[in-house]
Amino acid sequence: MIDLKSLRQNPELFQTRLLSRNDSYGSLVDTLLTLEQERRQLLTERSETEAKSNAIGKEVGHRIRTNPQDEGIAALKEEGTALKNRIAELAAQERTVEEQVNTLALTVPNLPHASVPQGADENENVEVRRWGTPRSFDFEPKPHWEVGEQLGILEVSRAVKIAQARFIALVGLGAKLERALANLMLDRHLEHGYTEVSPPLLVNSASLQGTGQLPKFAEDLFHCADDDLWLIPTAEVPLTNLYREEILDAAQLPIYHVAHTPCFRREAGSAGRDTRGLIRLHQFNKVEMVKITHPDTSYEEHEKLVQDAEAILQMLELPYRVVLLCTGDMGFSAAKCYDLEVWLPSQKTYREISSCSNCEDFQARRAGIRFKEQNQKGTSFAHTLNGSGLAVGRTLVAILENYQNADGSLTIPAALKLYMGGLERI
Repeated sequence: MIDLKSLRQNPELFQTRLLSRNDSYGSLVDTLLTLEQERRQLLTERSETEAKSNAIGKEVGHRIRTNPQDEGIAALKEEGTALKNRIAELAAQERTVEEQVNTLALTVPNLPHASVPQGADENENVEVRRWGTPRSFDFEPKPHWEVGEQLGILEVSRAVKIAQARFIALVGLGAKLERALANLMLDRHLEHGYTEVSPPLLVNSASLQGTGQLPKFAEDLFHCADDDLWLIPTAEVPLTNLYREEILDAAQLPIYHVAHTPCFRREAGSAGRDTRGLIRLHQFNKVEMVKITHPDTSYEEHEKLVQDAEAILQMLELPYRVVLLCTGDMGFSAAKCYDLEVWLPSQKTYREISSCSNCEDFQARRAGIRFKEQNQKGTSFAHTLNGSGLAVGRTLVAILENYQNADGSLTIPAALKLYMGGLERI
């Protein structure tokens, strides 16, 4: 959530930064400022009215003690009753406006960091670096779904039969390969200081509000109608909310967590996109990294987070590039975000396989994640970061395409052979 105090103090900054995301946010800021001004006016009037009411109460008490027969006491009591009624009215109006402010504030995205390039959409993202050289094939590379189906390790039609479109089933060595990828990712991250968590796959509304998926993106989520529970769209939600409404000791920071979980998304806005294969599914597996950090070190930790995701692609020898997202393409909660895009030979392009975001204190404000410095008064909001390390299904896509052979077989990447029991080829 944005800092409303900062909004009041520097509305021009909010207008400029939010307009760089989307033109529609300008009117949203104007409405928030108007409501905030109304709320503060009501607060001021209520405080002044309470002061008058208290003064009249004291005057009535004084007159009763000194001159109980004073004919003015009744009039003062009547005035005091009217003031108390007005105080109740003002308090009710203040609560209504405050609810409107809080509800509207939840729909305002994070402010882009000053280093984020301005742009309207993905076409204005900035490539930061590349790693690896795309393989030259002496045959026409097949799309990953053809490779998987011909090897008998990917079932699409049968998965659709038991569920619906955008679901798949991996069988035999396909399932083992997916498990091997997840284990490789987890082992590497654990070696670099992350603590593994096996979190709930169902979370309550407060958790999704804390990380920014609710209320704005409810249509992208799967909701359990009979309970206040939702299937997680990413392990970022439960991992971050482990610390919701907590005050941490500054000495605990930074906290590194990693989890391998299924993720569930409706993909409501992706009709007609990636309808075949494993790129865009309703259910997919992902290894997710989350950091809770001190504000002073969050951007240093952000760069490390990106490197941790890159390390997996380098271990698998998959060509990729790192892209800095522009203001118009960033996620709702991010202040700055890098995408890692892996090379897919069948499409002759790079496709997203990880997003690594620094949310600064945006999620921490929504979720109430604070920390306290030793020997200092008060508390501060932590910074939260998250990144895929990696999306397991999309990594499998990259392996199926980059390691396919002319005879239809699949070479197992060297880094995975141990996890595949020494198998070198499918």
